Amino acid sequence: MAKPNLKSIPSTASSPKTSPRKPVLTGQTGFAIKQPSSGSVPYTIHGPEPGDHGASDRAYVLINVMPGMTSAVVKTLGEIKEIKTIDPCWGNPDIIAIAQIPDQDALTQLVLSRIHSIEGVTQTDTHLVYRLKEARTK
Repeated sequence: MAKPNLKSIPSTASSPKTSPRKPVLTGQTGFAIKQPSSGSVPYTIHGPEPGDHGASDRAYVLINVMPGMTSAVVKTLGEIKEIKTIDPCWGNPDIIAIAQIPDQDALTQLVLSRIHSIEGVTQTDTHLVYRLKEARTK
């Protein structure tokens, strides 16, 4: 088997004249980007929404749907007031939804009664976000 001619493959390395790309927020509020020191992996810290007093919980609901049903499921999810973000995705899951709910019982009802009853939904994987508290030093 012949080796490929690597000289003919264009380089994807950035030139020293280009500045590093900065993260961009598009239409989101209540979120902050923290860019750690050079060489670290960037991450996002989700803050409370404007007017939110921290009395509710956030959950990520990963949703798999039947082929060809993504648009219909997204439309139905958009009618549920507890769901704040809906992102259709390539691969698995087909949809990632962010829900803002008052407590875990409300999350149970949302997922098991409302989302699972949507025609085309085949499976969900739900992740409840918890708040980290700083340890107190003595």
